[in-house]
Amino acid sequence: MEAPLPGLSLLLLLLAVGWGSRMDAAWAPSPGGCELVQSVMDCTGRWLSSIPGNLRGDTEELFLDDNTIQVLGNASLLLYPQLWHLSMTRNRLELIEPGAFLSSQGLEVLSLTDNLLFTNYSLTAAALSALPALRMLDLAGNQLREDMVSVLVSNLSSLESLSVARNIIMRLDSSTFTNLTELLELNLEKNYIFEIDNAFEGMQRLQRLNLAYNYLPCLVGFDLTQLRVLNLSNNVIEWFLTMEIDDLFELEVLDLSHNRLLFFPVLPRQSKLHSLLLQDNRMSFYQRLPNGTSLANVTMQFLIIDGNSTNITTVRLWDELCHSNLSSLRLLDMSQNEVWGLPDDFLAQMPSLTYLKLNQNCLEAFHLPEEDPLARLTELDLSQNQLVELGVKVGTGDILPSLQLFNLSTNRLQALPPGIFTHTRKITTLDLSYNRVALCPQPGKAEGLSCVDIRGVETLSHLSLAGCGLQGMGGRPFQGTSLMHLDLSDNHQLLSGDLGWLQDLVLTLQVLSLRNTSLSSTTDLSALSSLVRLDLSGNCLAAFPAWLGALRLRSLDLRDNCLPALPRDLPHQAPLGRSLRELYLSHNPYNCCTRWWDALQQAQGLRVPDRQEVTCRHGPRALSPGALPQPVLQSCQWQTANMELLYLVLALPTCLTLLVAFVVVFLMLKEKLLKMVKNRCGVSSPY
Repeated sequence: MEAPLPGLSLLLLLLAVGWGSRMDAAWAPSPGGCELVQSVMDCTGRWLSSIPGNLRGDTEELFLDDNTIQVLGNASLLLYPQLWHLSMTRNRLELIEPGAFLSSQGLEVLSLTDNLLFTNYSLTAAALSALPALRMLDLAGNQLREDMVSVLVSNLSSLESLSVARNIIMRLDSSTFTNLTELLELNLEKNYIFEIDNAFEGMQRLQRLNLAYNYLPCLVGFDLTQLRVLNLSNNVIEWFLTMEIDDLFELEVLDLSHNRLLFFPVLPRQSKLHSLLLQDNRMSFYQRLPNGTSLANVTMQFLIIDGNSTNITTVRLWDELCHSNLSSLRLLDMSQNEVWGLPDDFLAQMPSLTYLKLNQNCLEAFHLPEEDPLARLTELDLSQNQLVELGVKVGTGDILPSLQLFNLSTNRLQALPPGIFTHTRKITTLDLSYNRVALCPQPGKAEGLSCVDIRGVETLSHLSLAGCGLQGMGGRPFQGTSLMHLDLSDNHQLLSGDLGWLQDLVLTLQVLSLRNTSLSSTTDLSALSSLVRLDLSGNCLAAFPAWLGALRLRSLDLRDNCLPALPRDLPHQAPLGRSLRELYLSHNPYNCCTRWWDALQQAQGLRVPDRQEVTCRHGPRALSPGALPQPVLQSCQWQTANMELLYLVLALPTCLTLLVAFVVVFLMLKEKLLKMVKNRCGVSSPY
């Protein structure tokens, strides 16, 4: 082979040196223990009490989080004129001197979270006023009052995002956020705000407002038409009333969850609202009371005190509800309220509704609108109510044609309207658990019976029938389905009869839960060859079912049974041992001396998520099978020694005793025996 040309060697050497120098510049340790990645200097958690003065001069982003810096002096940033992002969260910062940012006029993002800026806030405000390009400022967790915040941000007209969360702000008025005309996002969560008085009038560009976790009692006269996202969750709001104007509100998301709302909020007449979160309130509708009394024409009067003026606003709640434009609403969450019935045509106003959550209410009946019945609804949750009736007018048209998830669990249903699932073309998940329902048996026997018919629903893949009181099902209730997930837990008499009703699930069923179904070790489910996940917990299995070895499971749950041991060859059983990847074993009375745990530990790729909860019994003691004390191991060795040797040891003293007794008897009777033999058998010998 010929030697490389000298010129080529020199070129390769230069390229290597250049590449190496660029890599060093891209990532290299810096003085003070900081790390440099391109133009980003990370000095997080270095116990620094001041900003290092020997960092690279072209640093653009500087992270000084989790240090002990108390003062940002006038000369601290002189060497970093290109800085546009500075983060000093979780320090002990008490003061920023007025000239600290004079050399960093291009600073755009400043995070000062979790410091002590309340101590010298006026001097810090003078320093912040020297930042004409500042767009994002985070002052959360600095023990600031509203007057301090007003001083700190008074000259920051360039701000687009401001966070003063986790402070001690109690009241907001028109003087709090003056000159913040460019603000797009304002975070005020986790303060102590109980009153707001024209605090946002000058913020014509404000789009996102977070007032969560405060103490607001109500919000009356809402008129922020430019706002897109409003978070009022976790307050004590009882009323939400929008200003009676016909202007178009840009509001898209309104979160009023975890409050004390008594009525459905009075929303803008024209808006772009697509998500309305109202869960965990005290809300109900009073158009009709349970005794049939109508309150449709009842009005409510609100006394509004503004300074020295007092106004009385009269509202007819049901008219306002009807006049609110909800045509763009896609998500409505009214869970965890006190709703016992919905007003007439309430859902008909929401043609775009996609997700409806009414779980954990007091509904006794639910009737779908007859005309255009929620054509776009994909998820409907009516669980944990008191439903005894589901009203659907079954005809030739589709019913909930886009519905994919239907949750009816924990109600008082005994049946569903016949043919309801015949017209739901896309349903994939149905939860009927903890209702007293039964599945319709073979075709031709469903008429007149109180049951749920899911036969022929080809799209259905997830079905939960836990706690339905099912007893020895007959016929073929799953005929024509393609179920992949089936939950039959808490049905104690389910497996009491023939299991032929499972025949239509052999090819598709992958996940099966038989928790707490009185399953015995002799029940054979080996025909369900497609299973990959099986839950057998909460039964009384006294031995590992032999038929499990024929399945290709990836996950098996054997918790809360009566198993004394597992087969020592379980990791080697085919095909189960090769496919199993997850095994739950806790809360069984395992015998410490069976030593099956050691074989399981050696299985490759097998995970036991509840390993820390698995115990075994040795006498009265509960021990961890993976850390048995030496005395227990020795005791187990004696108990599990070779039984033939044990029998020999036990039989040897008996044999020796019998032998000695025989010898003693023989010696005592020797002369008498010899005479007796001689007398009987003796013959004279001739000489």
